[in-house]
Amino acid sequence: MSPLQQYIDKAAILVEALPYIQSFRGKTVVVKYGGSTMKGADDDTVLKDLVFMESVGINPVIVHGGGPAIDRQLKAKNIETQRVNGLRITDQATMQVVEETLFGEVNAGIVDAVRDLGGQPVAVSARDAGILQVRKHMPDSADGPIDIGFVGEVEHVDPQPLTDLLQSEVIPVIAPIGRGPDGEAYNVNADTAAGEIAAALHAEKLVFLTDVTGIMERPGDEESLLSTLHVRDVEDLIDRGVVGGGMIPKTRAGVHAVRAGVHKAHIIDGRIPHSVLLEFFTDEGVGTQIVQ
Repeated sequence: MSPLQQYIDKAAILVEALPYIQSFRGKTVVVKYGGSTMKGADDDTVLKDLVFMESVGINPVIVHGGGPAIDRQLKAKNIETQRVNGLRITDQATMQVVEETLFGEVNAGIVDAVRDLGGQPVAVSARDAGILQVRKHMPDSADGPIDIGFVGEVEHVDPQPLTDLLQSEVIPVIAPIGRGPDGEAYNVNADTAAGEIAAALHAEKLVFLTDVTGIMERPGDEESLLSTLHVRDVEDLIDRGVVGGGMIPKTRAGVHAVRAGVHKAHIIDGRIPHSVLLEFFTDEGVGTQIVQ
């Protein structure tokens, strides 16, 4: 293939994407970003995709996790990690490490990476900005509710600080730390926070980036990928064990957002180069979409 033909093919791809760009221009997209999909700015196609979207008039909002970084910092400080039903028991010392790591390390790293790629990011603590108002989450057990410390359950989302930022044409990068009744910090599951924020912003789409292909009818068998999932079917899939582990909060958060008016929620493999652009700007897409 001649160099000229390669350039022509690239131009054709841009033209094919034009209708999608036009349909999403001015719309808000919430992306939950974290875990094994996080890379450095040089090889992170996810962040490159989001900067591209910002450049063509789409409004991305990033909500990030940070579990591995938190585990690393707790280990360095000799603070033992304990879990109940998959939730980290979060005492005062642990919460201080969580907040310092999520906002001071992970959030700052994402902001720097987006800026290096030419984007206009703004660091946001959901607690300091008053975005996530939470109450103490007390998971049930056979012996009654369990106190697991500073783990928050979202009661209210104030979207106004984010709306103001989006009108300024910047990319909010949100650390999912909630504000308790007395102003104290609470750790909030990042998937849940993303779903609540997407619902409050009336986002066009909510995207969860993960390290698997999507939701599979036969877990582990990529040939059984469910490309479309209706909200009415989700709890049955959870009961049957088709959706389990870390997929449960993602899927339930997606259902909540869609029922609140978000057009679609997507669970996609962030390890695939340019997976976000493939999902948005091609007919086929990748991963699993959750629809009403």
